[in-house]
Amino acid sequence: MVSLCCLSEMVDRTTDLVVEVGSSVRTISRPDETPTPEPRSPTQLSVPAPEKKLTLFALRLAVLEKIASRLGSLGFVWATVVLLGGFAGSLETTDFWFVTLILVVEGARIFSRSHELELQHQSKYTISGINIFRFTQIFHQASPVQETRREERNPGPITRTRTWTSTDVPMLPFWVFVSRNVSTVFYWLQIASAFASIVISMLKLIKQDYGGNESKPKNTNLHAALTLFYSLALAEALLFLAEKVYWEWMISVFKILEKVNKECGLERFGTDSVRRFFYDAYSRCLNGSIFDGLKMDMVIFAMELLVSNSPDEQLIGTEILCRFSSHDDYSVDTLQKIEILSRLASKTQNALRVAGIPGAIESISSLLESTRDSGQATDEIGEKSTNQPNLCTLNNLGLLILKRLARDHNNCGKIGKTKGLLSKIIDFTYAERRMLENSNVAAPKPCQILAMKRSLKLLKKLVSTTGVTGKNLRRNISGIVFTVSNIRETLRHGNRRPDLQKLGAEILTFLAFDEGATEKIGGTGGVLKGLLFIFLNNEIPKDQSNVRVSAGESIAMLAQGSASNCQRILRSNALLELVEALRNPLIQLNAARILRNLCAYTASDQFNEELQEVIKSAGATVLKAIKSEEGKPQEVMVGLAPHILKLMSTPKELRGMFEKAEVSEEELAEALISILKRYEQPVPKVPRIRRFAIELTIRMMKANPETIKIFQNLRMKNELETVFETAAELENFDIFSGTVGLARHGSTINELIEAAIELLS
Repeated sequence: MVSLCCLSEMVDRTTDLVVEVGSSVRTISRPDETPTPEPRSPTQLSVPAPEKKLTLFALRLAVLEKIASRLGSLGFVWATVVLLGGFAGSLETTDFWFVTLILVVEGARIFSRSHELELQHQSKYTISGINIFRFTQIFHQASPVQETRREERNPGPITRTRTWTSTDVPMLPFWVFVSRNVSTVFYWLQIASAFASIVISMLKLIKQDYGGNESKPKNTNLHAALTLFYSLALAEALLFLAEKVYWEWMISVFKILEKVNKECGLERFGTDSVRRFFYDAYSRCLNGSIFDGLKMDMVIFAMELLVSNSPDEQLIGTEILCRFSSHDDYSVDTLQKIEILSRLASKTQNALRVAGIPGAIESISSLLESTRDSGQATDEIGEKSTNQPNLCTLNNLGLLILKRLARDHNNCGKIGKTKGLLSKIIDFTYAERRMLENSNVAAPKPCQILAMKRSLKLLKKLVSTTGVTGKNLRRNISGIVFTVSNIRETLRHGNRRPDLQKLGAEILTFLAFDEGATEKIGGTGGVLKGLLFIFLNNEIPKDQSNVRVSAGESIAMLAQGSASNCQRILRSNALLELVEALRNPLIQLNAARILRNLCAYTASDQFNEELQEVIKSAGATVLKAIKSEEGKPQEVMVGLAPHILKLMSTPKELRGMFEKAEVSEEELAEALISILKRYEQPVPKVPRIRRFAIELTIRMMKANPETIKIFQNLRMKNELETVFETAAELENFDIFSGTVGLARHGSTINELIEAAIELLS
């Protein structure tokens, strides 16, 4: 359900409202992606939609119209081929002119009929300009489509419209040739034509005075042919008049449009939308099968209006969807049809088409309405709504559509630029503590958990966007005050929902790409503590270890380049557990990253003797891993090793570490040479491994000058020169967003090579 507060916001931007839902591409969505509508009870009867009266009315009219048209076509062919073609010379003068007159009259009627329908139908496609003011009076808003000004001599507003409505087009510079008047002329021309056909046909059928006299014998075939022609003309005219009588009875006397409009709950906005729906259904019955109009319903009709370029039509389409989605009898079916859009957006190529339509994102945004503050949805007159599950379902559909649209980089930018949309998305990332901690939550709260999960997934897609778009999105998202605090609650109380904790940690990881966001996250109380608790919690089952990995990545990113966050981590008394985590294959990578950042970005005077001893105790584990591991584990251990060696105060202490690791300095040097030989070119999977190997080489030679000769004997200089020739900008950054480097190292790799060669010389 969407309340009128959302619609009043739409009125402010009626020029942008549109959403692509008319075309449906069926795709199979994952079970946890689509909300399941609440099943109807066995005793609940199916309520017929009010517009079924209109589609049945349209079908009956189309039957009469098509029969009359077929009779007219048959009569026309009969007259031209049989009478005027075969008996032209035998026809009496009066019969010749009567037949000709009927053909001309019928031709005029058919012509005026087709153009009258076209004008009537078009007048509903471009709804009268007064309608937008009817809406704005209700919402007390000003429409941006119209330009109003007040002049001193005219106290009322003067409306300046920039486009014509089809009913007001002056086809010729005379009043009678205005479109709406031409339509009226066509209408009465049809009536006059039908009566003329009836009078002529009945006159000739009664007198039967065609063909034959004393001087000219009666032609039986000609008599039969004329009788059949006049009968066809009479039947066609009578059917047409019957159709007109039925039309006027239902529209003017029975007032079917007003009744259906009231049943649909649209009476406050006039009958324009219902009348337009009727003309659409009637046109489909006439132009195709007579049953085509029966396939129309108000929801499909509203979706087609949203695709229109007319702000008036978009507004009416939105109003219809809002009314039907909040109606107890029709909400389920309406929401299922809206769900078509989410399926359409599930394909990348379709997602581009959807978001490419001006105002599409704004329209999808209107599906989202959080009840976090009020606790319960209210309808447009301020009464409490009894249809809360439908509100939650509508929210989930909107989030699902946006999540699928966010697969494209450009769509992410559009989502970020849509006014108020990011705040709406972030509002759904909040869940109460009892909801997170209680696994047996009663309905409709599982729907709210689903909304929370989808909003977190959507937020993750947005913050992981690369380039300038991603930078702007991360800055805007981190600037919303509830972003980090909402995720903190999930980290604290979401032990029963590790999937939500994982998403929250991943969002923080990407937000930490922005230096300002890093400080905001670290300064939000309890965030780092919550991440550390998850990362170091050995009670988490192995099948849920992904949440620990994500938490570790987030901590490592938050510690990257941030002395204040490193201090916060040290104050948490988790250093010993981080060192012990180096022995756990599940989390050793991120533990090494965190320890490296703590050592790299914490001033030496901030490490007391106790902390230094804890760090140095990791030395043996790190050296063993450098010798035995490959790929990413080897890279992070090589990156941590120089910082541990830096803390060794005496040669004896250094030798003790190597002895404990059962690795000699020569073996470690050989491992570093092997790394440089293996990676002759920078590798994106381990972009820093050559840099880290050179850093460790320098640190070993500084810690123990005797290792210089070891490196000389292993021809390290040759390997360094090779690295110098293949050095790339990739190796000068510590963090990457796609192919863009974000955190530059303090020195380039070439500077490190020069420093190492100088020591070797």
